[in-house]
Amino acid sequence: MFYFPLDTLCEASHNVAKTTSVRNMAYSLGELGKRVLAVDFDPQSNLTASFSEENKILKTTIADVMTKAMDEEALPNRGEYIYTHGKINFMPSSIHLSVVEANLRMEMGSEKLLSNILEPLREEYDFILIDTNPSLGPLTINALSAADSVIIPINPEFYATMGLTDLTKTILKIRKRINPGIQFEGILMTMCDMQTNLHKEVCLEVTEAYGNGMKIFKVQIPRSIRVGEANRYGMSVVDFDKKSKAGLAYDEVAKELIAYGN
Repeated sequence: MFYFPLDTLCEASHNVAKTTSVRNMAYSLGELGKRVLAVDFDPQSNLTASFSEENKILKTTIADVMTKAMDEEALPNRGEYIYTHGKINFMPSSIHLSVVEANLRMEMGSEKLLSNILEPLREEYDFILIDTNPSLGPLTINALSAADSVIIPINPEFYATMGLTDLTKTILKIRKRINPGIQFEGILMTMCDMQTNLHKEVCLEVTEAYGNGMKIFKVQIPRSIRVGEANRYGMSVVDFDKKSKAGLAYDEVAKELIAYGN
């Protein structure tokens, strides 16, 4: 079963804790005994930085694998580009993925390259989480073409829903033209200031607009300084502070994912 968290908003938008959500959901699912692969599909490589050991050289990344796929060359052995961090496997990224994205624009039928790379791995994992880049470009199209379902993180602030309509239209186009099986897994509220009127108003707005046709996760991820501190040290927030409300919330989201998937 695949779940692919995706940024709701276009580039230059504010943060929705996309990478943080992938990192912590992967950890929580792993702790619950699930076989998890996290794929960093963002040239910024923030997810890779959170999983990589200090001073460890990652010789082969998803950029290298995508390049070989475009050139119709044999892919490296999986052990060369799938690494282990605790109970989680991850596929790293690098800045070279931005070059791959540029080349994808000129490549005929390039939308399914990532799908072809991940397809042989389906039986080995219970969850594959892809951290996409924030823009709706060729990399994101590749992720959506491979996905069974999409998790949409939203920071419930004033402009939170501006990109949601465009995103849902794009996913529906992908469903019609490329990937008929893709589903909306749900909307995940992140970086929430629970006590503010603005938070309550935006949550109500999202529920009224999308609640009838799309799942909205029951658990909301609270805003917490512990999340940023954990990211700095390359740790999940639960690992960093077992009493963190944000970490406990990600644990509950993972349980909700498993229960909903079953």
